[in-house]
Amino acid sequence: MKVLKFGGSSVANSENIKQVLSIVANTSKQDKVAVVVSAFGKTTNNLLAGANKALENIKEAKEILEGIKSLHFKVIDDLIQSNSKEVTETVVNLFTKLNAIYEGVFLLQELSDKTLAKVSSFGERLSSYIIANAAKEILNATHKDSRELILTNDIYLNAQVNFDKTDDLIHTYFKSNKHQVTVLGGFISSNTENEITTLGRGGSDFSAAIYAAALNASELQIWTDVSGMFTANPSVVKQAHPIPEISYEEAMELSHFGAKVLYPPTIQPALRKDIPIKIKNTFSPENEGTLICKNPQSKSDVKGISHIDEITLITLEGGGMIGIPGFSKRLFEALSLAQINVVFITQASSEHSICVGIYDADAQKAKEILEANFSIEIDRKKIKPISVESDLAIIAVVGESMKNYQGLSGQMFSTLGRNNVNVRAIAQGSSEKNISAVINSFDAKKALNALHEEFFEERTKQLNLFVTGVGNVGERVLAQIHQQKKFLKENLKLNIRVIGISNSRKMYFDKSGINLKNWKDLLANGQETSLASFHDHVKKLNLRNSVFIDNTANKSVSEVYANYLRDSISVVTCNKIACASEYNNYKNLKNLSKKYNASFLFETNVGAGLPIIDTLKNLVNSGDRIHKIQAVLSGSLNFVFNNFNANSTFKNIVQQAQKEGYTEPDPKIDLSGIDVARKILILARESGYQLELDDIKNNPFLPEESLNTSNNEAFYASLEKNENHFQSIFTKAHKNNSRLKYVAEFINGKANVGLQEIPAQHPFYNLEGSDNIVLFFTDRYPENPLIIKGAGAGADVTASGIFADVIRIANQ
Repeated sequence: MKVLKFGGSSVANSENIKQVLSIVANTSKQDKVAVVVSAFGKTTNNLLAGANKALENIKEAKEILEGIKSLHFKVIDDLIQSNSKEVTETVVNLFTKLNAIYEGVFLLQELSDKTLAKVSSFGERLSSYIIANAAKEILNATHKDSRELILTNDIYLNAQVNFDKTDDLIHTYFKSNKHQVTVLGGFISSNTENEITTLGRGGSDFSAAIYAAALNASELQIWTDVSGMFTANPSVVKQAHPIPEISYEEAMELSHFGAKVLYPPTIQPALRKDIPIKIKNTFSPENEGTLICKNPQSKSDVKGISHIDEITLITLEGGGMIGIPGFSKRLFEALSLAQINVVFITQASSEHSICVGIYDADAQKAKEILEANFSIEIDRKKIKPISVESDLAIIAVVGESMKNYQGLSGQMFSTLGRNNVNVRAIAQGSSEKNISAVINSFDAKKALNALHEEFFEERTKQLNLFVTGVGNVGERVLAQIHQQKKFLKENLKLNIRVIGISNSRKMYFDKSGINLKNWKDLLANGQETSLASFHDHVKKLNLRNSVFIDNTANKSVSEVYANYLRDSISVVTCNKIACASEYNNYKNLKNLSKKYNASFLFETNVGAGLPIIDTLKNLVNSGDRIHKIQAVLSGSLNFVFNNFNANSTFKNIVQQAQKEGYTEPDPKIDLSGIDVARKILILARESGYQLELDDIKNNPFLPEESLNTSNNEAFYASLEKNENHFQSIFTKAHKNNSRLKYVAEFINGKANVGLQEIPAQHPFYNLEGSDNIVLFFTDRYPENPLIIKGAGAGADVTASGIFADVIRIANQ
């Protein structure tokens, strides 16, 4: 025999019930079948809502009842033909009794547990009777009232089963039952006085397991609206997938920690009789689902990650507890007598504190009870006042083989740490089947996704990007990400999503990932932005592996990096202002990066896409020491002086450089030398030297008039006016058989920048176009320097450098 249980969503309406009967028909061809059903859809909730409403307004209670009746009579009309009159009369009679109970509640102004059990029982009494009669239309089927077979104690709303007597009743009935299909209501039962009791919310699963164990069924099937137990809650973790096989113990751990597909007590009766449990999807019966059994074939170390929301931590703490027996007993006894369920326990080995997790709904009652229970110790300062922390969640990593998995705890907590998830308490059982941690509810979704990625998506990592600045460089960054998305997923197992974008006026977010084909239109229709509101949106989304990208040259944007790093959000930037700001600010950003496990990468600050900073870091980290740096670090200035000659004007060449994207929006930043000074300062700092921007000696070649202009129009006018000055500089170098290069130098702790005449034999002489070149003289390269040379300006190469930094973060 097989036992099949169908939940409320499976029997929510006529069409769903037809699907249920089809599944039952297929199964009953080979085996006798006991079918356990829940109430239709949300019927139980509505019944209880009506009962509570009856305390204050009988008219509104009856309106709720009418809605329940309408659903049930529609199912009768749709599915039952041969004896519809008899079924209708029986159902009318049940609703008449229910109406009388509501009226009694209203008149007596009392709603006891006994009455609540009676009211809630009508859902399964109605559904099982109607479905049984629908089954009779096509199958050899009968109906049996579970109240006649499952015997319990006198607790009305969460009754304890008398298994010996229940097993005898079930065995006796089915021994004489000749029908191929028997339909029974789940959840409902009775005590020795024939009073209605119920098995608690989720009790239909438990009922099915009770029948399966009593009948020594070959299999217990739990039919629901999902295709098995998942590696995580699929509504929270989109990448979650069904677990093919799992042990009884693993299933109990997962169901205890919030895997709602299975009611935890269900497993015990099946485990006792070694009856396999199959979790199946009513609406996709062809899916394999999950098999719960004694020896699952799948031996993966971690089987699933689950969580419970709305948790409160209650902490009993104080020096007076050390070495004194009885504190734990009093704590748990007080909570037990108040019928407060404890879902999490941890105790310091010093006996200085005990911490328990309970549901938020019980928090206030628990606090009052424990303060009363320990009032003497609190008054005498032996223990501190009861500590209560709410709005928390428990996450649990579950697996039978975790005890053989070295470093799993470290893997779990380092993953949480990288994503700025603060752990408030930790518990691990001696069986090592799960590791549980209490975290803020706000972080639960991020934690679940991060852990799922760590344990179940090892070959694919998701990065969530937030991009500020979508001008020349930003636009190309987005284009490169869009172009390479498929390649990165297939070859690097990296899923890069752009979640937020902004310019100076608008911002747009899509937590599922922005469509980069039409991002311009989306941004144009986005909401108004500010640096603060953009950061607030990023923080509110609270996504794992988040990266903030700054493609601007804006000082205000550089001043918000610290906010992102403190939230464990990595920062990638081509904006040189932060790293060339006051040394204390530069150092603070580096320290925040380390403290909050968030990368701070700025490779494009020097040399655009060239690996200059990365190479320098590798030299320093490997123990080399930098003595001297000589470099041409401005692609824009190199472009200008490579193209400027006696047949051109300086103004026209600078305008051409700006048009082709080699200069900053304000070209004076490049030509004044401030941009180069920032770059050599950054290289000096990355070499381990403490310098300020004012320490860099700047030898400007621009006339004072050009340096003092306030806008581009005035700047270009000054260049035109001083053309003779620029021609004289060119003529002098040409006569000396030299070429003009804007050179940055750092020698033994001192730095300078300025225009130099470079002779033909020098490595800088043949530097063409907008190329950069850097010479590193170190302990290991004292005479023949380490040379890095290549394109050092332009939106495309700068974007590629930013993209490379993003990939560096992904590979960490």
